[in-house]
Amino acid sequence: MARQRRSFTTEFKLEAARLVTQQGYSIVEASRSLGIGENALRRWVVQLTQEGAGITPRSKALTVEQQRIKELEARIDRLEREKTILKKATALLMAEQMQHTR
Repeated sequence: MARQRRSFTTEFKLEAARLVTQQGYSIVEASRSLGIGENALRRWVVQLTQEGAGITPRSKALTVEQQRIKELEARIDRLEREKTILKKATALLMAEQMQHTR
């Protein structure tokens, strides 16, 4: 029988990582007291440290600032795609108009 994978909220991950980074717990102590795996907590600590250094994470961001940055980056990507589509549509319309004027 397969074991079901547990999922944790972003807030839980952030608070768990802060136990290590700000309150001085070791990864082993914190993971045992929270009932989570050491490797998971280690990843969260590394991610929190990287976010604090301004590195945008690949996975879901832990800090509010990094969450906002990811939202804005997604919005920029969408707007750039829309701009590209509009440029192509304008070029097609201009080419069609040029053929009708000849």
